[in-house]
Amino acid sequence: MNDQVITRFAPSPTGFLHIGGARTALFNWLFARGRGGKFLLRIEDTDRARSTQDAIDAILDGLTWLGLDWDGDPVSQFSRADRHREAVDELVKRGRAFRCYCSPDEVEALRETAFAEGRALRSPWRDKDPADAPADAPYTIRFKAGEDDVVVHDEVLGDVRWAAKEFDDLILLRSDGVPTYNLAVVVDDHDMGVTHIIRGDDHLTNAARQSQIYAALGWDIPVFAHIPLIHGPDGKKLSKRHGALGVEAYRDMGYLPEGLRAYLLRLGWAHGDQEFFTDAEAKTAFGFSGLGKAPARLDFDKLAHINGLAMREADDTRLVDLLISRLLSDATPPRLDEAVLRDRLGAAMPALKTRASSLADLADQAYFLYAERPFRIDGKTAKALDDDARFRLGRLAIVLGALPEWNDAALAAALKDFAETEQVGFGKVGQPLRAALTGGAPAPDLSAVMAFLGKEESLSRIKEHCLPSDTA
Repeated sequence: MNDQVITRFAPSPTGFLHIGGARTALFNWLFARGRGGKFLLRIEDTDRARSTQDAIDAILDGLTWLGLDWDGDPVSQFSRADRHREAVDELVKRGRAFRCYCSPDEVEALRETAFAEGRALRSPWRDKDPADAPADAPYTIRFKAGEDDVVVHDEVLGDVRWAAKEFDDLILLRSDGVPTYNLAVVVDDHDMGVTHIIRGDDHLTNAARQSQIYAALGWDIPVFAHIPLIHGPDGKKLSKRHGALGVEAYRDMGYLPEGLRAYLLRLGWAHGDQEFFTDAEAKTAFGFSGLGKAPARLDFDKLAHINGLAMREADDTRLVDLLISRLLSDATPPRLDEAVLRDRLGAAMPALKTRASSLADLADQAYFLYAERPFRIDGKTAKALDDDARFRLGRLAIVLGALPEWNDAALAAALKDFAETEQVGFGKVGQPLRAALTGGAPAPDLSAVMAFLGKEESLSRIKEHCLPSDTA
């Protein structure tokens, strides 16, 4: 066995990177990277009808966006068919595989008999001489199942045992010469030097079959770790009815890649009470001991919380770039000059990102900075702008226009002093002012809002809502 840790992610190209596959890739990536090892990528593209280049590109794009880099070029399983057939020839030479000349109808009859007897199918050709076969008859090549129970040690589930009678004589090569899944996986993993296989527990029975093929070829068996699948919030197996399943959908919803990574890490793995991990922390901490045996449940509220923590840690300039890109690609992009928008977002980002759980949420929080005027004001917000409030805004505009400094602290003090001078509670000043500045949209404290907007823009918005006789 190779001393260097080598893991792999081996998806079938189905059109997108499924969220469950993303977690599997993450676990393999962390395990390898945390131990100075390699993380390899193999595309299991033997199903040619489904394995389009677009589907393969979707997987590569999903992994790239998620930040899971791989070593070397992706391996195409289909391109290695000749190597798979070489391994089958070796198994035949070793007496562990044989030609089976049973017709499909004969196989079905054998299967029904085996089922009735409580065992798996065993081909009558396993002990026959191929010379007895009809001339030019089609055949498959099957693996000769052993007579001993199969035990697989799994790092999550412990020792798992299967009775010998549960295993049929597995087809290795179909009648058209195409290798089958379990044979191809074993050969590819061996040739790629894979030392540890971390995957969903729906592959547990495959591990038993693959272990037999490894042993028959005299190859070292990798370390297995089978993780429970992700379930939906209702506790049922994750499906389309539970919402977005592809990584690209989470990207489009505004989650950060590091936020999704941090959430997926805790979806079936734990390390004490720590809730959020940076990549460096995750690479150091991740190991088999923290993997749970029960299915994890997808929880969008938890995802939003974890992504919010990632937002707080993210670089402000990067968040501005991501948000502007998102806004400009919208069906109705802001009409504000991009340079002005960038300046406003840059000034406000330290405050805004602490209030947002995604880029979509961040866009809502920042709406007051780029909203098209005049605002559409209705409901409770409109009620705050009665005649008294409009006159008061006119007086406030005069006070604010005379301020020698325009910053958060100076504005906060000015608003407090103005409310005292007017002999009203702060709400009588704050509610109409917020309506004038933001149209009632989510926003930080009013002094911060005006600091972010700047003096000219702030006063312009206030004056839009003053009665003519009181306009400064």
